[in-house]
Amino acid sequence: MTKADLVFTRGPVHTGDPARSRATTLAVTGERITAVGHDEVRGLIGPDTEVVDLTGRLLLPGFQDSHVHAVFGGMELAECDLTETVGVEDYLRLVREYADAHPEREWITGGGWSMESFEGGVPTRRLLDAVVPDRPVCLSNRDHHGAWVNTRALELAGITAATPDPADGRIEREADGTPNGTLQEGAIGMITAILPPSTHQERLAGLLRAQELLHSLGITGWQDALIGTFSGRPDPADAYLAAARSGQLTARVTGALWWDRERGAEQIDELRAARETLSHGRFLARAVKIMQDGVAENFTAALTEPYLDACGCPTGNSGLSFVDPVALRSYVTQLDAADFQVHFHALGDRAVREALDALEAAVAANGRRGNRHHLAHLQVVHPDDLARFAHLGAIANIQPLWAAHEPQMDELTIPFLGPERARRQYPFGSLLRAGATLAAGSDWPVSSPDPIAGLHVAVNRREPGSRDERVFLPEQRLDLTTALAAYTAGSAHVSGRDDTGSLRAGHLADLVVLDRDILTAPAEEIAEARVLRTYVGGSLVYGG
Repeated sequence: MTKADLVFTRGPVHTGDPARSRATTLAVTGERITAVGHDEVRGLIGPDTEVVDLTGRLLLPGFQDSHVHAVFGGMELAECDLTETVGVEDYLRLVREYADAHPEREWITGGGWSMESFEGGVPTRRLLDAVVPDRPVCLSNRDHHGAWVNTRALELAGITAATPDPADGRIEREADGTPNGTLQEGAIGMITAILPPSTHQERLAGLLRAQELLHSLGITGWQDALIGTFSGRPDPADAYLAAARSGQLTARVTGALWWDRERGAEQIDELRAARETLSHGRFLARAVKIMQDGVAENFTAALTEPYLDACGCPTGNSGLSFVDPVALRSYVTQLDAADFQVHFHALGDRAVREALDALEAAVAANGRRGNRHHLAHLQVVHPDDLARFAHLGAIANIQPLWAAHEPQMDELTIPFLGPERARRQYPFGSLLRAGATLAAGSDWPVSSPDPIAGLHVAVNRREPGSRDERVFLPEQRLDLTTALAAYTAGSAHVSGRDDTGSLRAGHLADLVVLDRDILTAPAEEIAEARVLRTYVGGSLVYGG
């Protein structure tokens, strides 16, 4: 009998396999799992077998992130990082310190500021002018749908009171029409278009920096939700291709090619070509990302009814549909016929409906081709559309960390949605009960990439460590087994990695070891767990 290269014993082992959900021993030979069970598997231990004694630590399938921007996140780790605070004075101190430490930088870039820190979610150029008056500054907010810039940046971009808002964005203004220093959605492109371009080496370094972080969190694969050029942001494709060719890419990655919303179906041939030229080794560019709307906090998420104003009265604004919904049906039908997976950004209930309508058109024209289309974010879903996910085979791609009470939700979202729509937010439980397949991701660097924190919120509907005792829509909580499946088998399914996501003989040995068994611990302690080891294809990529 061939002996195993690696054996984990004295479990627990959570397999994610309905036929045998719990085991104590697992064997790996080469890149694949060769046996899962109990004492009988120990017969595969030979003199050269590495034995990992779990002694009560938990072995799981490796986590997979179904919606992340790894290269951008990795690059931002080397820039001005504001993510660890919400204090305005702290932001300004960090910007000043970064500028002082990097006198060679033509622009000060980075981000991570929170909308809750500023009145109305809108910071001003004058704040930045006070700490960096002589160089342009451009700082993305945490959701990357807005940017905070100083006067020098506005001057270099030629943005004045006479500059009109772009069709897909908004310039926030002072009373006399002068830009105030906050740019929303497509308006950000007027600044990013003049930023110094990143280099290939910077993008590759960003990818490797991100990969190291993601592996340390137990993540063995992901879907990068933006491959291409959008609003002046660098295209990460060359970094992935270089890392895949050199063997530096240890994760399994699916790339979602960016759909240029200023163009139409003529780009599909270009996307076909990109799918062929960019796919190599562990990187496969077989999805297409269509961003159908914006975000609720800046009133660009597409809603079926108008936003409310501060007094609770309907406004004339129902958000933005970035792609004409009638044209969207044709585009998605053609992409589906070309065997692309469509990865939608659909946050508001109108955007969700428009995406589902497009998938319905594709099914009517093409039949069911099994391309595993998915809708990401799903902040507001109309009850009439819940059952359509299962009917159309549309996967619900959820970002659990957002489903909690926190200032951005309580102060900048709920009052402007109103009570009825606010009760429809992040309906994970309703989607599950309606038969939808769930996949889970982070949208990092928008929010933390830590899947354990995401599991905690999915189960508890409260942020880890929050002093706010309120549970956000408790009927939408998931049980931990279901949440784990979303972060493992569900995300593996989205990316077409059917031999990952659960621990069974023949599957790839993509594994994570936690320091405790979260399945037997109290739910409120999930976030306390830590990753000890991460394996991809049986090779240790984090821990020791």
